[in-house]
Amino acid sequence: MTHVLAHLDSPVGRLTFVGSDAGLRAILWPVERPGRVVLPADVAESPGHPVLARAVSQVREYLAGERRTFDLPLDLHGTPFQVKVWHGLLAIGYGETSTYGAEAARLGDARKARAVGAAVGRNPVSIVVPCHRVVGANGSLTGFAGGLDAKTFLLGLERLQA
Repeated sequence: MTHVLAHLDSPVGRLTFVGSDAGLRAILWPVERPGRVVLPADVAESPGHPVLARAVSQVREYLAGERRTFDLPLDLHGTPFQVKVWHGLLAIGYGETSTYGAEAARLGDARKARAVGAAVGRNPVSIVVPCHRVVGANGSLTGFAGGLDAKTFLLGLERLQA
């Protein structure tokens, strides 16, 4: 399977989109922790690829405050637990937040908050799968692949538009 990439200069830095014919596989931040998202070696620049063109367009609209939901095919790769967590994040509404404990409880075991946190930290499609909406039990902003400034920006954007 061929994997393609495109870029978007945005208010949260230069985002790199990786996709396949099956869907969006990753949105990478300007500074990525090595190994956070595992990608195949066969990635080629292709900003006109239909999956990427659609993803870049929708994220651009979101960042401009013109979009609240995404309608994109996703090509998620992770453990079954990670994929389950990522799908669960899609239920957190625009302008809302949840906690790691609440997400663990939604999955059936509130004691798995740390495991949920680890899965959230490996979310390959930040923004589209809204891991920025997950906060600490006391409401504090916790780690985010794009950095806390990016998380603050995204949550602020949603608060303004909600």
